[in-house]
Amino acid sequence: MNHPRSINRRTFLHHAVIGASAPLILSAAGKALGRPAAGDRLTLGVIGMGKRGHNVMRSFMSHKEVQVVAISEVEPTRLEFNRQFVDTQYSQMTDSGAYKGCATYTDFRDLLERKDIDAVLIATPDHWHAIPAIRAANAGMDIFCEKPLSLTIHEARMMANAAKANNVVFQTGSQQRSECGGRFHRACELVRNGRIGKLTKIIAGVGGASRPCDLPGEPMPEGVHWDMWLGQAPERPYNQILCPQGVHDHYPAWRDFKEYSGGGMTDWGAHHFDIAQWALDMDESGPVEIIPPELSDEKLLTYVYANGVQLVKGHANGVKFIGTEGTIEVNRDFFQADPEELANDPIGESEIHLYKANNHVGNFLECVRSRQDPICTAEIGARSVTVCHLGNMAFWSKRRLRWNPKTERFIDDAEADTWLDRERRDPWKDLA
Repeated sequence: MNHPRSINRRTFLHHAVIGASAPLILSAAGKALGRPAAGDRLTLGVIGMGKRGHNVMRSFMSHKEVQVVAISEVEPTRLEFNRQFVDTQYSQMTDSGAYKGCATYTDFRDLLERKDIDAVLIATPDHWHAIPAIRAANAGMDIFCEKPLSLTIHEARMMANAAKANNVVFQTGSQQRSECGGRFHRACELVRNGRIGKLTKIIAGVGGASRPCDLPGEPMPEGVHWDMWLGQAPERPYNQILCPQGVHDHYPAWRDFKEYSGGGMTDWGAHHFDIAQWALDMDESGPVEIIPPELSDEKLLTYVYANGVQLVKGHANGVKFIGTEGTIEVNRDFFQADPEELANDPIGESEIHLYKANNHVGNFLECVRSRQDPICTAEIGARSVTVCHLGNMAFWSKRRLRWNPKTERFIDDAEADTWLDRERRDPWKDLA
């Protein structure tokens, strides 16, 4: 279903839900919680309840217009823990001190079938981003999806296309654009306005590539929906490193393995390469050549852009911009400029001003109301994760790759084009 941006989708969905005889618990619960009326309230479903999913859900719940009504998770302890968390938080807002309105699902498809959910938060492992996001977009739901956006370049393109085709608001969870004290925003504005002269090189500190999974099989805990955790990935025995039992303060190590993630390259690359793309004004484009360490002059992974700027995976405190007249190095709690006075140099009214947001979740919610684009759309997330995937491909193949960012295909390299996507296991072959 398409939703023109001129229509207030909150009001549209409110009337649609009433016409479908929505469960009275939602209306009653909203009043009991002292939250906005149903037509002004955003009902949220959460898919993936690991550490990251829990933390971002809490950020959403801090906004009074949001009501979490459903969660989906394949590990039963995490599912129940988060159900209790949601109900307990909302219980504290009621006169009776009781609330039981958070539904639970082990299959995200059941959550997406609900007609009373306006938006979804997707915080699953990386190999489970594309299918829920595309199906949510096709259902007309707005989407906040954690980074890195996808497991493959093809998935990223399909996600961006689905968001555009369905006119949904889609925020990629690259919070460095909108938070971290505005340091990254400041650095990119200075670079874009020529404060360090002509930009020649960017050094980004990111992690390494993932590797094929070689973990041994282990006894599977009762209640874990392991086949659903694997999803499109190849069938293999359970291992607690991939899907640990219970609630943990650490992130599981599935990110290390190629079947589920691109490793540190896509993890931190989705942050720091994303900032490089922003400073380069490449939010809808990308590099034209990728050189593996074995073939580069500096023995470092190197990207070359059409304007001659090189982006290097190297040693930097976050991201370092090098120009003909100065440098800027920036990280979440670090900002250093040379010359020093650049740090406080004002951006003039007639100069380039980048999209400004101070809170990533808050920006998403504002855009759900206004139907405007958020600071990190699906298209931006797709382009940034493509840079990450291209780096992994160069690492894995040890080949110099030439890339056409307009067609999103390799140049004169049919074999490399086969790497743009991966075979998906039944019944997940179809992304939509």
